[in-house]
Amino acid sequence: MKISFLGRPLITFVTVYLIFSLVIVPIVAPIFGREKVKHINNIYPVNYMTVLLNRNYVRPDLNKMLQNTAKELENTGIYIHYLDANFPFMDSFPLLPHLSHSDGKKIDVSLIYETPEGIISSSQKSMSGYGVFEPPKTKEFNQIAICLKNGYLQYDFPKYVTFGKINKNLSFSDAGTKRLIQGFLKSNLLGKLFIEPHLKQRLRLNNTKVKYHGCQAVRHDDHIHLQLK
Repeated sequence: MKISFLGRPLITFVTVYLIFSLVIVPIVAPIFGREKVKHINNIYPVNYMTVLLNRNYVRPDLNKMLQNTAKELENTGIYIHYLDANFPFMDSFPLLPHLSHSDGKKIDVSLIYETPEGIISSSQKSMSGYGVFEPPKTKEFNQIAICLKNGYLQYDFPKYVTFGKINKNLSFSDAGTKRLIQGFLKSNLLGKLFIEPHLKQRLRLNNTKVKYHGCQAVRHDDHIHLQLK
């Protein structure tokens, strides 16, 4: 089959990129103190584009925290589905709209969802893992409205990066998400955990490591942000 003129550069780029990602990057990353997120039975990326884009590199201590929490969650039906971590080289650019994620000490993980019968699911509500929010209920504190009212229009930007909403039958799992967060909070490697204030209130997360990220970031009622000390 004859390859078009435009097809040849594309094939060359893909080949070079795959060699770079699969061979060169894993060798060079440890020089910058990074390693791939280790996939075990209950640790997976939400979308494998994260892996293809090399956004799955972290500091060894962050990997250790993920692994220890995953072991504690065995047989609970709760999976650690990670979204964006870091590029493998030192002080690299964060993936928009992130302000951080440039030092290998941060990673986003998915909220936990359940079926209408209350059974914990390993599935997501969007293709990217971002952008499907669990908004405040009527009597809950509404930080989102405050940020948007004060001109921080980027605050709910993730609604534009769902890459498609899926599994509309699933709903946010209070118990599952709280159990996941409690697992991370037990780690002495954890420095901060960001989640939206109304979810902190709803899940009764009183640990001082659970922080508010500020209006200058994006809302965190579609994912959880973890970072090392």
